[in-house]
Amino acid sequence: MTLTELLKRTRSYRSFDRSVPVTREDLAGLVACVRYAPSSMNAQMLKFRPVTDTAECEAVLAATRWAAKLPQLKLPPEGHEPPAYLILCADRSVLPNADKFDTDVGIAAEVLMLAATERGLGGCILGSFNRAEIAKLLPNHVVPKLVLAIGHPDERVELTDPAPDGSVTYFRRDGIHYVEKRRTEELLL
Repeated sequence: MTLTELLKRTRSYRSFDRSVPVTREDLAGLVACVRYAPSSMNAQMLKFRPVTDTAECEAVLAATRWAAKLPQLKLPPEGHEPPAYLILCADRSVLPNADKFDTDVGIAAEVLMLAATERGLGGCILGSFNRAEIAKLLPNHVVPKLVLAIGHPDERVELTDPAPDGSVTYFRRDGIHYVEKRRTEELLL
C-alpha cells in the first residue's frame, strides 16, 4: 500500500467492533513505530499510557468529548465504544518544559494512527477531554496532551470534495460518515 492510500484509509473512526479486542501488546506495537519519528532536539519527551482494562476504558470514555460538529449524535454509539486507548503525554522529567512541544505530539499522533491503519485498526485523535480526569491515570511528572481511541472500526468513512461554497466539514448521512477535503490546488499558495 502506498503512503497516499494509507493516508486515505487513516480516518477518525467513532464506532468500533467491541468483539475484536485490542491488547496492550497491540498498543506497544504502535508505540514502537513512534521511536523512529522525529523529535524536537531529539529529546524524545513523549510517553504513552496504554489503556485496555475495561474499567479504565470506561473512565477515559467518560472524560472525552467526541465529534463536536455532530452534537445530535451519541458517539461512539452504545456498544461500539473503543476497546483501547493510548494517552499521549509530555514527560517533564525528560524535559521540564516538555508540555510546550506540541509539534512532537502531532507527529506522534499521526504516526500512531498510520501504524494502526496499517495493522487493520483505526482510531480517533481526541483533543477534547477532561485533563484532570485523565491525569488521574498518570504519574505526576507527565502531562496528558492527546487521547487516541483505538479499535477495529465498524463504520464507513468516505472522503468527498468541499461543499459548493468551498467550505469543509464532516457529516453523517444514511449511516456513512463523510469528510470534506480541500483540493490540492486550494492548499498551495
